[in-house]
Amino acid sequence: MDRRQFVGAIGAAAAPALAAEGGAPVRKTPLRPGYWGTQYYNQQEQQQLTEVIESGRPFRWYGPGGQPMKVATFEKEFAARMNAKYALAVTSGTAALEVAMAALQIGPGDEVIIPAWTWHSSATSVIRAGGLPVFAEIDESFNIDPADIEHRITAKTKVIMAVHLQGCPADMDRILSIAKKRGIKVLEDCAQAVGGSYKGKPLGSMGDIAIYSHQLNKTITAGEGGSVVTNDPVLFERASRFHDLGALRGPHGSLLGEPRLDAFVGANYRMSEFTGGVMLAQVRKLDKIVDAVRGNARRVYDGIRDLPGIRFRHLPDAQGELGAAVFVRFDSKQRRDQFVAMMKAENVPTGPPGGSVVLPTLPYIINKVTVHPDWPTWTTARGKSIQYGPATCPKTLDILSRFAGPSIDPKYTQRDTDDIVAAIRKVYPKIA
Repeated sequence: MDRRQFVGAIGAAAAPALAAEGGAPVRKTPLRPGYWGTQYYNQQEQQQLTEVIESGRPFRWYGPGGQPMKVATFEKEFAARMNAKYALAVTSGTAALEVAMAALQIGPGDEVIIPAWTWHSSATSVIRAGGLPVFAEIDESFNIDPADIEHRITAKTKVIMAVHLQGCPADMDRILSIAKKRGIKVLEDCAQAVGGSYKGKPLGSMGDIAIYSHQLNKTITAGEGGSVVTNDPVLFERASRFHDLGALRGPHGSLLGEPRLDAFVGANYRMSEFTGGVMLAQVRKLDKIVDAVRGNARRVYDGIRDLPGIRFRHLPDAQGELGAAVFVRFDSKQRRDQFVAMMKAENVPTGPPGGSVVLPTLPYIINKVTVHPDWPTWTTARGKSIQYGPATCPKTLDILSRFAGPSIDPKYTQRDTDDIVAAIRKVYPKIA
């Protein structure tokens, strides 16, 4: 018997019986994480909405009796928080990605490298622009693996999409180094990590352009909504024009001074004053929410890191991670699944990495299905030849099959985090 087996045997002899085996669970009722932003709703969001109703000016550009200012003020404060010159508020995170694609002038024949595991919109925004998504493997941070990027670059590669998934920053030093060397733009998708940072810099402040989501599951929310930030005036003007039917209006024109571009065909992704008012109240609470969830995650990490052999998700910057979940690595999917079931029995719900999908394995990606058979994404020789499917991302599938952990909530009490620690300390030694 080696030391690890000896320690495990001693721990097993002293530990209480698992709930899955008839023992008493750590908690009497299941722990239930909530939606972060809405848990902080109060009279401040209500006041913002009341002011819009009383003003009669729900449209962001004009209305009776004066200039609407909710969206404009939110943009100003969000840009300052993200250390960016310009911020553009839009209707959703998906809209933000489509706006960013237009700003970067992604079109037919252009290739964008994205992680194999991310949300649908990361790929569909490329496809809807007529571009070609090229999938790279993830590493144990669950983010794009920098070591799998460079060999996927071709003469048509225009952008690397660094998606900061499930609250964890991607390895920006390595990604930016590759991009700079190859003359490629970097788009940061911060939808799942609003408020996170990397080596002291806000996520979204390092690439050429960045997007954020304010949907219900995100750090701050108005139910829906999104933002685009950049320090590049040309990218901002193109983004602003695209989100508003090709026009450049209101404070955006004043912010930029002289326009640099002519009008062009655009869309309508304007944020309303109602959404802007809620987001203005929420962005003022962002640091409070982030500090709370990070503090709770830190207590869980500190409470279990001494368990023999325990291995966590790789964190390129542990201080910058939001702490959305504490993921533990296992040697096999079978052991991971046992851990999930046993933790559930202790009334501490635990799950594998979530909030995204393995895009190259989805039928509409494999079969290259769009709204029209002549869509330009897959009509070129390169588009026809590229192959998707599980065989293109075996590392991604393997990593996701071997991690699980409990979600962390900013409103958890110390008792809640103590229960998470107690459950992991009770269950993990039985499986590891």
